Amino acid sequence: MATVLLLCMSNVFMTFAWYGHLRYGHDWPLWKAVLVSWLIALAEYCLAVPANRLGYGQFSGFQLKALQEVVTLSVFMVFAVTILRERLAWNYLVAFGLIAAAGFFAFGVRAAGPAN
Repeated sequence: MATVLLLCMSNVFMTFAWYGHLRYGHDWPLWKAVLVSWLIALAEYCLAVPANRLGYGQFSGFQLKALQEVVTLSVFMVFAVTILRERLAWNYLVAFGLIAAAGFFAFGVRAAGPAN
């Protein structure tokens, strides 16, 4: 559970680092947007690295990546609708649903053990 919480928190920071300047700093020079984004991303790394370290024994690397993608899209959907004020169209829901299906297959289907 700590892994999921840390990944959610890290993705909030990363979403603001990547997309926040589109709403709040669009008039900034590019160098300033990059610098501010980089500083925000530093906080993201301080959460994402421990999330992956804590989760690696509980989840495989493939599962951690699938989990991260599902969390990223979930956080982004909320961000895009509330901060960027974009409309969530049906095709985006279908695309995100397919990625959520990848998460299901990563966690819900038992694969063979690790290769030695």
